[in-house]
Amino acid sequence: MSLCQFAVPLLLPNCDTQQSTLMLWAMRDLVKKFGLHSLAGDRTFVEGRIVEMDIPMVSFVRLGESSLPKSRTLNKLFSNPHQHNDTFVHCEMESGDVPRRISDGLVEVSWYLPCGNTNIDMFTQPVAIANLRGDGRLFKTQMSFLYETSAAVFIFSDDLEGDLSTLNNRESRAELFLVTNSQSKTFNKETLWETNVIIKRRQNDVEFVKTLRGHVKGVIGKNPHNMKVEDMAAVARRVGIVVDEDCTECTNGRTNAEGITQSILDVVEFKKDQLPLHGEIWKKISPNEKDRCRMRHAGKDIVSYMRSLQTKEEALREKQPQRAFSEAMGKFTAGISQSGTQRLYFLKWLKIQLDTLSRHNLSTLREQYKVCCGNKTQNKEEIADLDEQISNCSLGPEHFFRELGQIYECACSLPENNPARQQVQHLPALCAQMLLDGFPVELVDGDASNIPMKWIKEVLTQLHQLVDTKSKVLVLTVLGVQSTGKSTLLNTMFGVQFAVSSGRCTRGAFMLLNKVSAELRLELKCDFIMVIDTEGLKSHELAALETSYEHDNELATLVIGLSDITIINIAMENSTEMKDILQIVVHAFLRMKEVGKKPRCLFVHQNVSDMSAHDSNMRDRKKLMEQLNEMTRVAAKMEKKLAYSKFTDVMDYNPDKDSYYIPGLWHGTPPMAPVNAGYSEAVYELKKTLIGSLQTSDNIRNSATEFLRWTQSLWNAVKFEKFIFRFRNSYVADAYTDLCTQYNTWECSFQSEMNNWLITKETKVSNFGVTEKNVQINLLRTRLRELLHEASKKLNEEEQTILSNLDKYFKKKDSKVRLVEKYKQDFQTSANSLRQQMETSIKHSLEKAVEIREGMEKVK
Repeated sequence: MSLCQFAVPLLLPNCDTQQSTLMLWAMRDLVKKFGLHSLAGDRTFVEGRIVEMDIPMVSFVRLGESSLPKSRTLNKLFSNPHQHNDTFVHCEMESGDVPRRISDGLVEVSWYLPCGNTNIDMFTQPVAIANLRGDGRLFKTQMSFLYETSAAVFIFSDDLEGDLSTLNNRESRAELFLVTNSQSKTFNKETLWETNVIIKRRQNDVEFVKTLRGHVKGVIGKNPHNMKVEDMAAVARRVGIVVDEDCTECTNGRTNAEGITQSILDVVEFKKDQLPLHGEIWKKISPNEKDRCRMRHAGKDIVSYMRSLQTKEEALREKQPQRAFSEAMGKFTAGISQSGTQRLYFLKWLKIQLDTLSRHNLSTLREQYKVCCGNKTQNKEEIADLDEQISNCSLGPEHFFRELGQIYECACSLPENNPARQQVQHLPALCAQMLLDGFPVELVDGDASNIPMKWIKEVLTQLHQLVDTKSKVLVLTVLGVQSTGKSTLLNTMFGVQFAVSSGRCTRGAFMLLNKVSAELRLELKCDFIMVIDTEGLKSHELAALETSYEHDNELATLVIGLSDITIINIAMENSTEMKDILQIVVHAFLRMKEVGKKPRCLFVHQNVSDMSAHDSNMRDRKKLMEQLNEMTRVAAKMEKKLAYSKFTDVMDYNPDKDSYYIPGLWHGTPPMAPVNAGYSEAVYELKKTLIGSLQTSDNIRNSATEFLRWTQSLWNAVKFEKFIFRFRNSYVADAYTDLCTQYNTWECSFQSEMNNWLITKETKVSNFGVTEKNVQINLLRTRLRELLHEASKKLNEEEQTILSNLDKYFKKKDSKVRLVEKYKQDFQTSANSLRQQMETSIKHSLEKAVEIREGMEKVK
């Protein structure tokens, strides 16, 4: 409701008992961001939970009869003249004149938050607007609450001759204003000053609202009485209003969560000290594990290389169990081991507190980064250090679950009767239960780019058992470039709560279960829809790294391979950004024997407001399809699988039926922009089409254990793929293969030339002194030195020949050559490495030949 700019309940009355409840817990999740107006001209922004913000509240109530429409006036007060929005329900809206049954006595609240632009903002400071439904004279408790918590109370009334007891409150700090439509009525001047009477005379609504807005600005501009929503709980209890956070489960959950968060002074140090297993050690194990599969730097002595990697991993794994179960992890495990409701409260409180902590740290670090970058003499080391701190300052429940996974993985290496192993056997079942409760669980570790397979295996196995083997899952994933609205799309479609923020994006891949209702199970042929949300591809954080292509291509191949349906999320109409990724995915599918299914792909273009976008982009879709078909043929030719000639041979995709265009999420400029109704309608149509296609699909759904086997098989294939993931797309891979072919020819020529030279010299050494009498054996060593010098000279000549051929190749500057220019240095290094290997080999062979010849002379 708040996201869509609707007012939310602050005091919610029970329609049977009339007992009001302060909806504090219900509003804990509301995170708002707004801009501050600075005299210096610097635009600064504030972000946080609205219940924790010190924002003045201005309340609007009606006493008796009023000819002025209060709620409709408030909507105009909030809205830019060129962009009206109904924040509060009023009688002129559709169904707005329905008799009240449950809303009498309701106090609803909404917030005006500036964006920092004086040409747009109605108010330059944030302000909360509270609105009491019904006649205030009937709701004295609510009126007392508003008097004590508001900076001002605006009273809409045409006649104050009735019961005025509601105006008398000794605890009131609020300034009172009378808003009336007539001056002919009797006013109680002892209660209201003449200056605080706002009369609508012969002025239109626009002028009247300007006057009202001026009074509100005056109130919030002169050091008003501010009160946080969470501080209002004390007032609520005093006047007899129930607070929703006062239940035992909620208070216990908060206490348990604070037992963890109160000790956190520095996030980075806390993670090192309390969550050490998934830190540096796990990040070193992950690439080591891939190196063991890919053998990319093995050289010729593969056995020694394998042994060194195995020894390194064992040494790293041995370090992990040496770390005891930390205090924070002990409290976390105790928290998730509690009963269902209390566990959910604990996790929610933990998330709220950790988010607040991370947000504060991030804000401080960004401010330092801004100052540091603004200095004329920039300290590069300091900037780099701040950059790393910004990357590492996030902390959420997912980090604790990562640690649990590593604790379990370490325990699995211990003997079965070891107490440490017995201690963690119940953890996967707890995690499986949280999956059932709708809590997202990390599948791919975003920091280490790895899957803790033993942990995930046991979690999914426990899930299968918890649902009594009724665990058929349909897997839906979303894939796209960073900050294109992937998580928001899933949240809107399925009513889930993946983390959404432009500053702290998703890392890795998270899986979340949506339970299918009993009546739909037969139609959809599944018990759950598993939604997998992935981190954004082509992230700025990884862009500078050489392994960025590899990271993106691995993740894309994995999630598309796991899914029955993949939503390719694209910003605007331009699909170029995802074309390279799709090429590598298809290429990988052709290379991997394990990928045997044909996932369905949907292209969703976001932020496209043109109503004729589908027809207007027909040519672009046709062009994209031609390019995808061409790259499929290139990949199939390289893999010698000529049966595949079209993109649709590998993926199920119809460019006309499977392309969707969704308008922008916001209708205007945030933070006051409501959600665009067109966005909701378009997403609803997408979901409806999606569910409809599932009902007619004949694909067999996998159970949780079958999904696990598929995940293991696919991840294994991804780990062993050492070639294709390195490249931006298939064309680069094809050009690289062509260069490799030519380089191999030069390399063979190099080796052939040197082998022929070596055979000639070995023959001379063997015949040394055969035709001469009284030859001195020590001359052989002199001859060896001469041959080694000659070999070095010859090797230099042959290496220069390869380098010269490389230069000629890259001077051609045709389309293929341009694609692989960045790899020139790699081939130059390879030529030098070949020279060194040949030099070592030749030296060894010549020394052996001399030893043999010396031995023969000794025998004689």
